[in-house]
Amino acid sequence: MQGIKTFIPTERKIEYLSALLHVGFPVLDAGSFVSPAAIPQMADTSEVFDAISKQEFLTKILAIVANKRGAETAVNHPIVSILGFPFSVSETFQRRNTNASITESFGRVEEMLEICDKHQKALVVYLSMAFGNPYGDVWSPLLVADYAHKLAEMGVKHLSFADTTGISTPESVTSLYKTIAPEFLDVSLSLHLHALPQDVTAKTQAAIEAGCTKIDAALKGFGGCPMAADNLTGNMATEKIVEWCDQNGFEHGLNTEALKEAERIASLLFAEYH
Repeated sequence: MQGIKTFIPTERKIEYLSALLHVGFPVLDAGSFVSPAAIPQMADTSEVFDAISKQEFLTKILAIVANKRGAETAVNHPIVSILGFPFSVSETFQRRNTNASITESFGRVEEMLEICDKHQKALVVYLSMAFGNPYGDVWSPLLVADYAHKLAEMGVKHLSFADTTGISTPESVTSLYKTIAPEFLDVSLSLHLHALPQDVTAKTQAAIEAGCTKIDAALKGFGGCPMAADNLTGNMATEKIVEWCDQNGFEHGLNTEALKEAERIASLLFAEYH
């Protein structure tokens, strides 16, 4: 929802997230504690979290944060289990996305690790621009691996390699994951890919066959990073990933009836707000 300009009523967000919580996802990225001036759509995250906290569910709630202040706000919500911080290998995009340099962002990660440790929360660091850099900054798989190693040495236990702008290909997904994964046996790795609708299946197959068991997705492929470009490249469509798993004998453990209901709500919601 973060890239949608028209404010979506809080009660509609609660309805949508409630439907998603019935599906049985291991983790749900449910909101952001970031500057309302930068992302107005997420200004009501605290209110939304207070509402869904009254429900019973097994899904872990993840909140995106961009600095120490956001992290401190997030950990004060008992419903939040995981904090997510976007760390880019692109200096240009890191400043654009979090208003901080890469050097400053290492400091922010250190602060967040301390906060998470104190409050028994987990931290996921998204390595954005992991598959290429459209801004002209220096990029290579070795650079991505270098930043990943530095973050792991700091104590980060979960890294998510993020495409952000949808420039990855099935071949680059396979290559990057197979190259980096063996070097991080003590770190949980995941992929946060963006894709055009026709590319979701191929990227799903490439990711899973490369050994990745954690893939971020959004129903109908809605959304994208509002700081990356004016024309958002959609997320990986959840239902297409589930379909691929069903067809290829991979267990996903989701409640398919609840998934269909969540899809119905998503279709109505994002037809009205887009």
